[in-house]
Amino acid sequence: MIASRSIPVLALAALSIASPVVPAPEITAAPSPAEIQKRATSCTFSGSSGASLASVSQKSCSTIVLSNVAVPSGVTLNLSDLEDDTTVIFEGTTTWGYKEWAGPLMQIEGSHINIKGASGAVLNGNGAEWWDGEGGSGGKTKPKFFYAHDLTDSTISNLYIQNTPVQAISIDNANSLTVSGVTIDNRAGDTGGGKNTDGFDIGDSTGVTITGANVYNQDDCVAVNSGTSITFSGGVCSGGHGLSIGSVGGRSDNTVETVTFENSEVKSSSNGIRIKATEGDTGTIKGITYSGITLSGITGYGILIEQNYDGGDLKGTPTAGIPITDVTLSNISGSGGVQSSATNVEIVCASGACSSWTWNNVVVTGGKTSTNCQGVPSGASCSA
Repeated sequence: MIASRSIPVLALAALSIASPVVPAPEITAAPSPAEIQKRATSCTFSGSSGASLASVSQKSCSTIVLSNVAVPSGVTLNLSDLEDDTTVIFEGTTTWGYKEWAGPLMQIEGSHINIKGASGAVLNGNGAEWWDGEGGSGGKTKPKFFYAHDLTDSTISNLYIQNTPVQAISIDNANSLTVSGVTIDNRAGDTGGGKNTDGFDIGDSTGVTITGANVYNQDDCVAVNSGTSITFSGGVCSGGHGLSIGSVGGRSDNTVETVTFENSEVKSSSNGIRIKATEGDTGTIKGITYSGITLSGITGYGILIEQNYDGGDLKGTPTAGIPITDVTLSNISGSGGVQSSATNVEIVCASGACSSWTWNNVVVTGGKTSTNCQGVPSGASCSA
């Protein structure tokens, strides 16, 4: 009886060994609730809690609407961890509380990010609370306004920025960034102690295009400190230091190449066109074009190109470590545009360190003709 029962058991065992094991079909995981929400959600934030709530919710929202947000003092409106293809919209008036600190007041990063202002929206930096006539050189510690850093294939459009404590928009490590229709209005700083209120400071970036900007400030309208393939077009600069390259030198990246300023107006400013290479440093300034630039009400220099920048214009001895080459000035309209006490054109280069310049239809008059130019390359003139 025992033996007769063992036969089917062994047969079953053999059958089990011989039969192939077929794995169960894989089950595709369903999208997480967060992923579903991200694809479908528009989030609106407002009031004194709006900045913190937007920051913690930024990955969950495909569109972030900031409506009349009051950012507390000492707090960054931080949207530096956005998902790709996020849209950020400012509505109403965004304000920031006062505190002495370095900032920034706002930071936005990401890929395929669209940042825009709704009709009538204002970003008010409350700069008068910090302005003391010393800018970033002393006095109160002042926060920078907007870090537009690490933006790739992104856009910034139709922002109206008012009264920044110091520098307005810092563009750094950007790639393929388009900025259009932005106004930076620091006119109140003309009499209110504004200083170092740069409009756009650009560094370590490639493929940045700025069109239709209006900048009213007390420092560089645009300063390209490093980067390649940068274009500023159709802009108006008023009250500041003009359209600048540099200062170049003394940074981790000291190359400025293929930069175009075109079809723009510089008025009521200390300088019109300015290229600054720092004395004693190394780097490259190459392929710079100014075309279709109109100058008026210039109080310092209509055109200033120097290799002796040393914390200020024309303070050092020109050195050749940062060659300035392939500079084109075309259709520069500044007839009577420089005030009588100012200088039309000043060029100070080390021997042989400025070359391959092409100037065509450059008319800058009204001020003094410099007697201090040095190393002027063929194709350019200090008596434009």
